[in-house]
Amino acid sequence: MVRLIRESYAVVEPHADEVAKFFYGTLFSIAPHTRELFAANMEVQRSRLLRALVHVIQMVDKPDELLPFLQQLGRDHRKFGVVTQHYEAVGTALLASIKRYAGDSWTDQVERAWAEAYTVMASAMTEAAAADDGPAWYTGQVLHHERLSWDLAVVRVQTDHPAPYLPGQYVSVEVPQRPRMWRYLSPANAPSDDGVMEFHVRSVEGGWVSRAVVGHAQPGDQWRIGSPMGRLTVDRENSPDVLMVAGGTGVTPLRAIIDDLAQYGENPRVQLFYGGRTRDDLYDLENLRRIAMHNPWLTITAVLENDPNVDGVEHGTIADVVSRYGAWEGWDVLVSGSPAMIRATVSKMLVAGTTLDNIRYDPFTLD
Repeated sequence: MVRLIRESYAVVEPHADEVAKFFYGTLFSIAPHTRELFAANMEVQRSRLLRALVHVIQMVDKPDELLPFLQQLGRDHRKFGVVTQHYEAVGTALLASIKRYAGDSWTDQVERAWAEAYTVMASAMTEAAAADDGPAWYTGQVLHHERLSWDLAVVRVQTDHPAPYLPGQYVSVEVPQRPRMWRYLSPANAPSDDGVMEFHVRSVEGGWVSRAVVGHAQPGDQWRIGSPMGRLTVDRENSPDVLMVAGGTGVTPLRAIIDDLAQYGENPRVQLFYGGRTRDDLYDLENLRRIAMHNPWLTITAVLENDPNVDGVEHGTIADVVSRYGAWEGWDVLVSGSPAMIRATVSKMLVAGTTLDNIRYDPFTLD
């Protein structure tokens, strides 16, 4: 089944954008009521579908990793109002979309493999959603909005009940300026008793939500925050040494982990490579260096790609710099940043000899 799914998707992948459009067109045709679950602009939703699909295909032979991801996805989808009946229509649309672009590689055997795989996926998601007795989302109020630059803001939100996220996980948020346009953000702080979550948001090209948050969020706004997701976590008592690789605002989930570890005297050794194009991209560097001054287990290395006159940093792409240090044998590796940064870093590290099983990253990193 694994081989058939991967081989057939390899044929489909060059047409990924068309597959996503056909999928949602088919879904809204056979189940018109599902259209109201999504925002008018479907561009990001299509991209998110493809990333989820690719992530599942990458992990289809790793049930110990795939099952928790699907369970998190099922719990998160409750915020849309997704119910069990929707999964049949989604499965029909998915198989129809793969079949349309698979060409001659689509056979009865391939169809059975996809149908069986989707049945497993849907079962894991629906069972997790049904078993979760927590709210479908948490309501939060913006306490503070600080614009650090024209395209970057820090926002602090206090939820009515503390959201049960682990340091390093991410959550989906809906803001009043962009209703029904849920976006994934990573808290930059460890969970706190008062329920305050800090988000670092940078405007991205075409980013309807990010631009609204940076430019227009204000104290008193009511946000909705979905179930936590992600696997960029550290077990401080059992983890080996930890290599963290972050680009830009991708530092936020790793910062939350560091924030949590800083409460303890003894921790695994943590090496953070924090990269950007220019010095302005490393907006949190001084804060991280202050933390490192008081915590000998933490080392910070700044990396700049296009700012050669800055001293005290390494120069080059973050993928190249991290790989210069070797294979990082025996270390847990956490990578966070844009999809392009993650792809480049993981590829370079694999070439340098890092074991793939030691590398972790999340599929939803930029919206």
